[in-house]
Amino acid sequence: MTTITEVEVEHVLVIPRSLFNELGSFEGFQPDVSRYLDAMLAPGANFFLPRPAAELDPTHKQIIPYNIFHHQGRYLVYTRGGKSGEKRLHAKKSIGIGGHINPHDEREDTLGTTTYFNSIERELEEELIINGSHTQQVIGLINDDSNEVGQVHLGFVHLFDLDTDDVKANEEALQDLHFRTLEELVTDIDQLETWSRICVEHLQTR
Repeated sequence: MTTITEVEVEHVLVIPRSLFNELGSFEGFQPDVSRYLDAMLAPGANFFLPRPAAELDPTHKQIIPYNIFHHQGRYLVYTRGGKSGEKRLHAKKSIGIGGHINPHDEREDTLGTTTYFNSIERELEEELIINGSHTQQVIGLINDDSNEVGQVHLGFVHLFDLDTDDVKANEEALQDLHFRTLEELVTDIDQLETWSRICVEHLQTR
């Protein structure tokens, strides 16, 4: 019989839900980035758990960078394909591209800021081909405890401003990649996954 060893199991970065509660739990979008990010990336505040266990453990929150791409008034949108890492979001439309932070993202600051931002660059290289330059800023956090996916995840929203819309998918999980205006996204908001809905609602107020 073949057994799955610890080495073969994906490990993901988490924080205790108790830390989230201490900093101020919320539902929906929270723009006060500095209040949360610095504390959650502080030494000893976070650690890795096996993903299968983390996905079923609401006493911890998996930290997920959720990256949004903007070019001249339009936002990148796609449909999650069958090979998406999160099967519970299959076939949902999304404006956010991101993923878990894993041990191989670690750099000299262990689980700090450098590791965090390195994970974002890795994720972009894995999932997109962007033929141009960009700037980015962290614009807020997302929490949604209304469903089983949201209960175990916490999103940090990064807004990328691109100097070109020449963007292609680099993996099958991102299907029907294209840009849409905010007005078009609002019109079809019911087709979006929950985190994307929350982001669109926030973008309307910016």
